[in-house]
Amino acid sequence: MIGDAARRLGGEHVAVTALMGPGVDPHLYKASEGDVRLLADADLILYNGLHLEGKMGDVLVKMARTRPVVAVSEDLPRDELREPPEMAGQYDPHVWFDVALWARTLAPIERELARLAPAHAATFGANRQAYEAELAELDAWVKERIATIPLEQRVLITAHDAFGYFGRRYGIRVVGLQGISTLAEAGLKDVDRVVDEIVAKRIPAIFVESSVPRRAIEAVESAVRSRGHEVVIGGQLFSDALGAADSPAGNYPGMVRANVETIVRSLGGTL
Repeated sequence: MIGDAARRLGGEHVAVTALMGPGVDPHLYKASEGDVRLLADADLILYNGLHLEGKMGDVLVKMARTRPVVAVSEDLPRDELREPPEMAGQYDPHVWFDVALWARTLAPIERELARLAPAHAATFGANRQAYEAELAELDAWVKERIATIPLEQRVLITAHDAFGYFGRRYGIRVVGLQGISTLAEAGLKDVDRVVDEIVAKRIPAIFVESSVPRRAIEAVESAVRSRGHEVVIGGQLFSDALGAADSPAGNYPGMVRANVETIVRSLGGTL
């Protein structure tokens, strides 16, 4: 998502390499020797922040001694960030699921690009404004589509609790089998908790994620069936990474639209 934003703002004036590609879980990602070499050759390193890249923290600190290393979330007001109880005083890092909030991560990117290439600062600024306008339209579209889901079915059940900002912004209850991070696997109590909600509310669909193994959600599907309720896996959502570069979900707006279409279609809304 960050690489996509950097390409949109920088255009032909930047060469962007995204270390984490489709299907990669940033919570578990460890920098390889090749990654470290790429970072060492970079003029600018952008990362999400809010402890998303937990296992890369030491590498980023080291790189910051010799080049700009910037968290795109650094300008976001802390009172607008989610601080779930289980995070023990830390913030939910999945800010890209609130499109309006994600649009506010563009300013640090523009600022750093302009500092590195001041001759192109006006272009970077114009690109940011155009992209912000596109994201404002996308944000409104997501609100409209989610609102078509019947209220009693407006429950999004996923593999891990990555969609909290999405639920808060667009009015849908989010239930994650795992917590904010995928470092700890779901246990039997987690499965029972989710199964109880599905059966009680007769929820029609649950969702797997592109960067999380699907076996836990399949276990939920089986347990629900054993209690006499049919729930289907409504499709795959892109949570911590975009889709393949040549797919509709290969850029941030496309990823958002692909997720919303899958959710709305499976939960009884209209597109």
